[in-house]
Amino acid sequence: MKSIRSIIFFIALSLCMIITVTAQSDRYQMYVVHEDHVKDGMMNKHIEADKAILAAAKEHKMKGMDWLTFQAEDNRVMYLSPINNFAELDKNPFEDLKEKMGDEAFEKLFEPFAETYTKHGDYILRLDNELSYMPEGMTQNTDDKNYRELVFYHIPPGKDEEAEELAKSFKKLYTEKGSKVHYRVYKSGFGTMDNYYMVAASAKDAAAMEKLRNENMELLGEEGKKLFAELENTMSKRELVKGHIKPELSYLTQN
Repeated sequence: MKSIRSIIFFIALSLCMIITVTAQSDRYQMYVVHEDHVKDGMMNKHIEADKAILAAAKEHKMKGMDWLTFQAEDNRVMYLSPINNFAELDKNPFEDLKEKMGDEAFEKLFEPFAETYTKHGDYILRLDNELSYMPEGMTQNTDDKNYRELVFYHIPPGKDEEAEELAKSFKKLYTEKGSKVHYRVYKSGFGTMDNYYMVAASAKDAAAMEKLRNENMELLGEEGKKLFAELENTMSKRELVKGHIKPELSYLTQN
């Protein structure tokens, strides 16, 4: 009986998530993230396997999925693919490519990956257009600014409303001050074990990011220092991940 109640609760929760996302479709864009943890010394082989899939997708004009590739300095590789709803998770995103190539050739594309990573998995992130600060328009493709810093702010249980209000306060302050540090806010979703906001900022390189950050703190002044202190005191953990968007490993049919 206990297991049945758990199943009913999970179904109800899933329906609530679907209804919430649908009702706020203008605010949120969902992404499926596939994440590989690549072994030391195997990144080159992993990249070659990525290139083979990308070449096949382009050759056969694959339909059904786009992906943006992010390579982190800690050997994580993340592939972000936009989806419109949870129903899309029932489909094989590579089905079109598989049909065009044939089963045998298609399966061979993925064989090299078995040697390159220690673990991999999928989860969902939600890009929050309302909390993001992108005054020149929302985009993940920031021209020559492919360096990324991703900051994961882990939210303690019961602190969701405080986190939301803090995010609103940051956007308000950045907007009023005309900050040059633009950022996108992603919220953790289905498949993640923790509750967090992931804030992504872009720059040409690490040096440019550091310069922007220092100028930004001067611009925000005491208000900014106070707000960042409140943020650190509210969140249970802060994790920084540095890396680069890889256009040469991304498949973007809309571009």
